[in-house]
Amino acid sequence: MSRCDVASALVSSPGLPRSREGDPVFAEPWQAQAFALTVHLHERGLFTWTEWAQHLAHEVHRDGRAADASDYFDAWVAALTHLLIDKGVAEEGMVLALQQSWQRAAEATPHGEPIVLENDPQRCSTHQGV
Repeated sequence: MSRCDVASALVSSPGLPRSREGDPVFAEPWQAQAFALTVHLHERGLFTWTEWAQHLAHEVHRDGRAADASDYFDAWVAALTHLLIDKGVAEEGMVLALQQSWQRAAEATPHGEPIVLENDPQRCSTHQGV
């Protein structure tokens, strides 16, 4: 069995949207990327399955979440963000600044074009590597 054939425990996350065959389903590429990043960080030992499950459960059950779970991956990203902050891997202010930069970049990007941070009109050249 190759490394690619070994499923991460994260694949069994409660609420994860699935196909008829039971495979994870992603409505947008960013959802698959968030999932892959989480699996990668978990496999590298940055956090345990229990830590991840606690953070995800907290976000999924937060007041204001969609009853139909249409915002499941928003909860997923929020859980990963808070876990990285709790672990000291990321600073809350930097995460917020980066989120705002992505939002401005998205708003400044013409429809149909890829969203890149360089499209953020407030982004200065010294932050190009972030």
